[in-house]
Parts: sequence; C-alpha cells; structure tokens
Amino acid sequence: MDASEILKKVRKIEIKTRSISKQIFSGEYHSAFKGRGMSFSEVRDYQYGDDVRNIDWNVTARTGDPHIKIFEEERELTVMLLIDISKSNVFGTVNQFKNELIAEVSAVLAFSAIINNDKVGAILFSEEVEKYIPPKKGKSHILRIIREVIYHEPEHKGTNLGKALRYLTNVQKKKSIAFILSDFMVQGYENALNIGSRRHDIVGIHIYDETETQLPNIGLLRSIDPETGKLIFLDTSSRKIREQYAENYQSNYDYFHRIFNKNRADKMSIRTDQDYVKSLLQFFKKRSK
Repeated sequence: MDASEILKKVRKIEIKTRSISKQIFSGEYHSAFKGRGMSFSEVRDYQYGDDVRNIDWNVTARTGDPHIKIFEEERELTVMLLIDISKSNVFGTVNQFKNELIAEVSAVLAFSAIINNDKVGAILFSEEVEKYIPPKKGKSHILRIIREVIYHEPEHKGTNLGKALRYLTNVQKKKSIAFILSDFMVQGYENALNIGSRRHDIVGIHIYDETETQLPNIGLLRSIDPETGKLIFLDTSSRKIREQYAENYQSNYDYFHRIFNKNRADKMSIRTDQDYVKSLLQFFKKRSK
C-alpha cells in the first residue's frame, strides 16, 4: 500500500471518529474521567453563601474585607492506549474485523482526550511490546497513533498482555487513564494488572466477534490459527468440537471478567456488529454517576 492510500484511510477514520468525539463524547468523557484534584485559581470578594472554610485570612486581614480562595479542577490527564495488534484480531464475520474496530475506538478515545486538552500515548503489543509512542498533545500526534495502529505490521503473532501492563507501569510513572483494547483471548496477566491498577485507572475494552462465542454447524471447516499459522480442519458438525470451541472463548472471557472485578478495574465489551458509539456512551455515563 502506497503513501497516498495510507493517508486516505487515516483521513477517513479521522473524519468519522473526530466528529463523534467532538459532538458526543467530549462532555461525557470529561465527566467520566476526573482530573488530578483541585488547584488554586484566584481570590475574590466573599459573597453570601460561600464556604467560610475557603476564606483567605491573609488577604482579608490586609484589605479589611473578607476574601475567599477559588479552586478549579486540575483537569489535564494522560491517556494511554494499550492496543493489542496480535494476529488474533485480524478476524471478523460481520461488518468489520476486530482490528478495524479497535482502530476506530482508539481514535474516538484519542480525539476525546485532546478535545479536553489531555495528553495521549500508546503502547502497541503482541507477545512483545512492539512500539511505544510517548504521550503528547495535538492532532498530528493523534494521526500518528492512528496510522501506527492501522499499518504497523507486528513482528510477533501471539499475545502477552502481562508484558504490556508491566511496560506501562515502568514507563508511565504518574497516574494515567489506561485503556486496554484487545480481544482478551489470553490469560496469565493477573499479577501485572494488580500492580498496574494500583497506579493507573485501567479500563479494559473487550472487542469480539459473535462467531467467536459459538461455532456454527457448517460441516468441515478449513481454517488457519492466526497466532500460530497452523492449518486446522474443524468438523463443526461435531457437538463436542463446538462445545470445546465455546468453552475456550468462555474461559478467556470469564478470566477477563473475574480479574478486572478483583482489581476494581472498569471493563466493557463491544461486538464487531454493534454500535460502539452507544456502548461507549453508556459506559461513560455509568462512570459519571
């Protein structure tokens, strides 16, 4: 794919997702993710109903009139996107592949963040951390992240979420909002999530395709395991095979659900044939309560 085709695809995602972020998510995002606390803004004359605990006694003594301190939310945040680019995400049977949905949701979150003057960084991972993009502000920076998410060709096929979480903990010393966008078809990241969630506000966004939850009965199915490259023949007419397939998905999902609950980390799921705008709005509103 040449440079003009790459720019065209990035531009298409930008137009779609930036509009969604600006019109819908900026307010909800602001409410759902708070700043680091309250910082001093100014001093003004005391007015009836003001909290007397905020009286600035030094200014009051100097002027002879009561004054109070005004505080405002210290809004600026750092948003980190942990993006699973492993081969298992190159899959989809309805509307789009999982990796395409991950790219769109990443773009919406990134544009929502910069609208609120937050920094955005990214960690692209497979079974290794493939690329780290330090947090910055600005449209050009967001477009770089989108471009990398779409076109970075992973050097490894598998998935290791634990390594990505440990990398986040090591590289990002201050608290951040960390969105993990993955199909979570992996286990063994409990300890890394436990450590990471102590410092960061972690949100797991589970991206999946309906066919992954239940194998259809369509006879002999020839397929390739995306993470191992092995050719597989599945007899989908076998009830046992279909049950094993469903159990594998359910096992990974149950682990994701249990470990995130245990560490009090937020989570949500988005299916490739669902309206992710509606799902994100519901999630943001729930967090704002």
